[in-house]
Amino acid sequence: MADVRTPFEFPAVVNEKAARAVAGLVVLVAAVALLTGWLWLSAVLAVGFALRVASGPRFDPFGQLATTVIAPRLGEPVLVPGPPKRFAQAIGLVLTLVATGFLVAGLPLVTTALLGILLVFATLESAFGFCAGCYAFGLLMRAGLVPEETCAACNDISLRQRQPAGV
Repeated sequence: MADVRTPFEFPAVVNEKAARAVAGLVVLVAAVALLTGWLWLSAVLAVGFALRVASGPRFDPFGQLATTVIAPRLGEPVLVPGPPKRFAQAIGLVLTLVATGFLVAGLPLVTTALLGILLVFATLESAFGFCAGCYAFGLLMRAGLVPEETCAACNDISLRQRQPAGV
């Protein structure tokens, strides 16, 4: 079936394995930035987050690599609601934009700290499947700050596909 989304629309559901692969790629780039001092990579990460917020994996190199190469090699997809993942990507976008802004302002120590924070949370997503942005999204929904219709599947766990054993 052809993808009938508009070019700038986030998918309603995403493959959790692909999302974790993207997080792994973010970990890799953030680690390289911190280990080499190439803090300008925060701008590269920001562009990737912006592309993913705008359209999911469609135009993003990390998203394409994760969905077309990495995730298919990890077995059957595990589908999860898209809105919390988009929210998490938006948090990554804000974090990397702020990090880049501090770098441009001549405050590389702040950029380093923010990339360190990004590294921690991307590692939690990639290695352990804990999406802090998704967790925050759920808290915002429970507090009534995110309308229920934004993500029906977020409120009804029975709408989610179960993850196969051993994955």
